[in-house]
Amino acid sequence: MAGTFVWPLAIRIGHWLLVGTTVTSWLTRHAEGVWHEWLGYAVLVVVVWRVVTGVLGEAPYAFNSFVVSPTKTLIYLRQLPGSSASPNAGHNPLGAWMVMTLLMFLTLVSFTGWLYTTDRFWGVEWVGNAHTLSSDLLIAAVVLHISGVLFASWRERQNLIAAMIHGRKSEAR
Repeated sequence: MAGTFVWPLAIRIGHWLLVGTTVTSWLTRHAEGVWHEWLGYAVLVVVVWRVVTGVLGEAPYAFNSFVVSPTKTLIYLRQLPGSSASPNAGHNPLGAWMVMTLLMFLTLVSFTGWLYTTDRFWGVEWVGNAHTLSSDLLIAAVVLHISGVLFASWRERQNLIAAMIHGRKSEAR
């Protein structure tokens, strides 16, 4: 398969586990039983694994190997409408910050969901409201993420969704 290998199998499995567990958790949010709760725990396990590998791991797992400064991100954003913003080997600066945003919201949703199951916070209104609000913000971030992937796929003329399956991005065009 042609192209540059950019995403290891563990990252791709973690990504698709998060997609599956998050979507299924959202679909079971009003269902009877413990599925929603257990799916939330599964999300949290994957997020904790990703944060630990992002902080302690080496490239390409390490966050510091792909998350750039806000200044560099703004420069990239300013270059985006023209042709001077070149394709990146892995995540572009906006995509890297979206990874961080999604991990933050996934953590917040999972944490507030867990709080709601404890004796101390069961039925506490602000916890329920925080869980609902963070879930809504997560959905908005997911929509923005998918839109960004589709835009970057179009702009770079490559299938980034397929790249997240097989791990390779075609050479910059």
